[in-house]
Amino acid sequence: MEPRQERSVIIAPPFMTAGFVSPGADFACPQLSDVIADIKALTVDEPDLLRSLGPAFEKYNTEQFATVKLPGSSQQVIVSSHNSLGNGRYYDVESQSSFHFDHSTQKASAAQTYVLESKNSDLIKSIIKSLAPYVKEHYPAAAYSAYPIENDSTIAILIVANKYSPNNFWNGRWRSIYLFSPTTSSLTGSLKVDVHYYEDGNVRLLTTKPISDRISASSSASDVVRQIAGTEKKYQEELNLAFSALSEGAFKGLRRQLPITRQKIDWDKISNYRLGQDIGGGRSR
Repeated sequence: MEPRQERSVIIAPPFMTAGFVSPGADFACPQLSDVIADIKALTVDEPDLLRSLGPAFEKYNTEQFATVKLPGSSQQVIVSSHNSLGNGRYYDVESQSSFHFDHSTQKASAAQTYVLESKNSDLIKSIIKSLAPYVKEHYPAAAYSAYPIENDSTIAILIVANKYSPNNFWNGRWRSIYLFSPTTSSLTGSLKVDVHYYEDGNVRLLTTKPISDRISASSSASDVVRQIAGTEKKYQEELNLAFSALSEGAFKGLRRQLPITRQKIDWDKISNYRLGQDIGGGRSR
């Protein structure tokens, strides 16, 4: 009789697997499908586990401002808590549509006509129209919109730009969120940059810049977008200066400029070097 072979599968509880898809996890939206595929493979004996992760997928997508193309459209729209209608449905002001969003597959379906009802609807549409040329000039592959929130007293303005290069092992995302009060002309919010490089290592840049400004008394859509453009230009200049300082300072200090022999290594002849004598400067024995 042949010995019986037993296979053991270790199942992680939902609260542990949910950590892999939290907003702070080290992957960008295109990789979510890969994470889900891995979870399926690791939990093949627990088919209900994936369904229990629905809230984690939803939190990740809404906080990261996931983008999706509506059926029959080439334009990306945003998925966030600010344009949620509940029960997995969201709306887009510019296309005057609502849609269902599957947080596991990141696909949109069941699009319907949606008319925005807001006392600030004209201002919201003007802001979106003014944002269009600015975003298209500065952010490739970006989505943007504006929504009434907080009982129609505030306008949430969102910009998200994604750039993915998985073949080169890096992904990047820019997120802007501004809360504009038409009553007080205040503009608050934050800018977030998330860049992940993962070839032969795991390096991540994650920055957050809080915003607190005030628009001129007119508070027109063009004034709001002009303030946004100036704020984001200044922040990008600050990031460029920070990168230069890192390159010339901290990164340089991470490695020795020359080996202990104070001579550069001829990498074409590396196979001919004798480790102790030629590279280390020691005496061969």
